[in-house]
Amino acid sequence: MGMTMTQKILAAHAGLEEVKAGQLIEADLDLVLGNDITSPVAIHEMDKMTVKTVFDKDKIALVPDHFVPNKDIKSAEHCKCVREFAKKHDITNYFEVGQMGIEHALLPEQGLTVAGDVIIGADSHTCTYGALGAFSTGVGSTDMAAGMATGKAWFKVPSAIKFVLNGKPSKWVSGKDVILHIIGMIGVDGALYKSMEFVGDGIKNLSMDDRFTIANMAIEAGGKNGIFPVDDLTRAYMKEHSERAFVEYAADEDAEYDQIVEIDLSQIKPTVAFPHLPENTHTVDSIDDISIDQVVIGSCTNGRIDDLRTAAKILEGRKVASGLRVIVIPATQKIYLQAIEEGLVKTFINAGAVVSTPTCGPCLGGYMGILAEGERCVSTTNRNFVGRMGHVNSEIYLASPAVAAASAVTGKISQPAELGL
Repeated sequence: MGMTMTQKILAAHAGLEEVKAGQLIEADLDLVLGNDITSPVAIHEMDKMTVKTVFDKDKIALVPDHFVPNKDIKSAEHCKCVREFAKKHDITNYFEVGQMGIEHALLPEQGLTVAGDVIIGADSHTCTYGALGAFSTGVGSTDMAAGMATGKAWFKVPSAIKFVLNGKPSKWVSGKDVILHIIGMIGVDGALYKSMEFVGDGIKNLSMDDRFTIANMAIEAGGKNGIFPVDDLTRAYMKEHSERAFVEYAADEDAEYDQIVEIDLSQIKPTVAFPHLPENTHTVDSIDDISIDQVVIGSCTNGRIDDLRTAAKILEGRKVASGLRVIVIPATQKIYLQAIEEGLVKTFINAGAVVSTPTCGPCLGGYMGILAEGERCVSTTNRNFVGRMGHVNSEIYLASPAVAAASAVTGKISQPAELGL
């Protein structure tokens, strides 16, 4: 029996001819990632080991992004811990304020992730890099510590679900709608510890930003990872952003899948996940009036330049609804600067929104947009669990940048068509 794309990458990094689902392997790592919340735990664990330094200073990335710029004394201490560790071990890819961004947008932009890599990160949305044809997955801080020390990690080889994407998305339908549609179909545990492998002719109609968004939320279906095949668009992206050599893998024709799911992209409508799970999805055209208090456009899921362009196109010449708070967060400094140069930031401010420096901030209930009791937020982030963005009696509705921007104008959950767009 042949291997899936993920299994081929893992076999190569384990030095094996083949691997099978359920097999335990030890694989070499191309990159180990940590942020300002998870890295201090890993650093303290590594201090307990007998190793004197990291396995490779060039293959570790430390990105303070969750509470950065520091929101309080505790977050400042966490960042100080990471900063001192990076200096002590001469970590090449440490990103200080001014160079940092939201980690899962920053690393591909910096060319640190390419096709064929095996990447672990002490953050659940490390699965983002599967958009480039890499195997990437989130791990705990102790696994991060072991990875930094040895350059290796243990994995149970995942089985896979094949998602065959056909057709072309309609206007205002993006990768966020696609992955919310999928999670709504299979549930938050529908791909538990499985590789979500996306194939089909429809992929050519998805931008790289769409693919990053879809891979990013594989974990919200329980997936071990999400992964796309490498095509001309992927190659162009990697050649633009990275000088590293990359290796392309493709699934064998006789690869075994637990399930094959066919999806017609042309049939997907703008979709929203209601509280308090990403699987609780509804198409916007089926939603009655739901008034909102806040809109957040940003995060590792939807803070890229295409997302900001989409939101600005809808907000251009319009105003944020009275009494509504709209927070826009470009995912990296480069994206922020590009948004300024393209006039997007001016559009947001003229509409009545605020624009923040890159940060995860409100996504995890950190800062820059905490919700009070009873408040509702339409957010382009990836989780809407109870209390995720603030008070346990607040509500988060996950949506695309287009739906978020349209909702910002009307003051209720809406789609661009309701504005005549």
